[in-house]
Amino acid sequence: MFSYIIKRLVVAIPTLLVLMVLSFLLMHAAPGGPFTYEKKLPPEVLANLNAKYGLDQPLWRQMVSYVWGIIAHFDFGPSFVYKDRDVNEIIAQGFPVTLHYGSIAFVVAVVSGVLLGVIAAIRQNTWIDYIAVGISIGAQVLPNFVMAPILVLVFALWLGWLPAGGWEGGELSHVILPVIALATSYMASIARITRSSMLEVLTSNHVRTARAKGLPEHKVILRHALKPSLIPVISYLGPAFVAMITGSVVVDMYFSTGGIGKAFVDSALNRDYAVMMGITLLVGFLTIIFNLLVDILYAWIDPKIRY
Repeated sequence: MFSYIIKRLVVAIPTLLVLMVLSFLLMHAAPGGPFTYEKKLPPEVLANLNAKYGLDQPLWRQMVSYVWGIIAHFDFGPSFVYKDRDVNEIIAQGFPVTLHYGSIAFVVAVVSGVLLGVIAAIRQNTWIDYIAVGISIGAQVLPNFVMAPILVLVFALWLGWLPAGGWEGGELSHVILPVIALATSYMASIARITRSSMLEVLTSNHVRTARAKGLPEHKVILRHALKPSLIPVISYLGPAFVAMITGSVVVDMYFSTGGIGKAFVDSALNRDYAVMMGITLLVGFLTIIFNLLVDILYAWIDPKIRY
């Protein structure tokens, strides 16, 4: 297992380099630039700005300089829009916020989704199953861009129980609505996958054998059915966790949390190449790491996968 982890980490290095180069080329292939405004700048001003940020150099030289800055100094460069900030500062400010409410939303989605799925599978075709499936379907058809304004309208404007936005250092009252808005759709997917997987495992031979030996039902579920039924769930959790902790644009926009999702959209609209590249590489790095963690969990749940 240790050698497998080392191999995966070694493969991750060229993968990130390829992602870096492709992202750089695609962003610079788009028409326009960071200093292309509705009102054109004087040629002298535009030339000075391009010279300051190295945009007057050949594309290959810009790419080599950018890649070397990341490898040698872990420096993603300055922002083209925010003149007094660099990309490292923007990520350092927004990512902890998104990591905070994204991690909480992930835990809520996993716990509630697995619980709903297991209950629905155990009580198949009963009113409990119908309620659990109904909750999952309702959460699935209400994505976060629909859920967020509904939550603000009900709990902030009508009832006045919670603030409509802001962060305030991550106070509980400011975290509840973003977590609910972000977790509901993922919870629904996890519940659906858990239910179908649990129904398949409950009909397997080893579960029938455990019941034939007279084991209590709760031990059959916890010891023999739950663990193998989580394998397809775990395959979904890797990308889902990355999507949550790298930020939701909708959550950042509606609740003004100051997370990294809004910074990514603003950088795309403003052609802020450095910020787009920095966040793209962050997402790629986290995707590689958590996919590796998912594979390790596979081996822990099912020893056959190790071979």
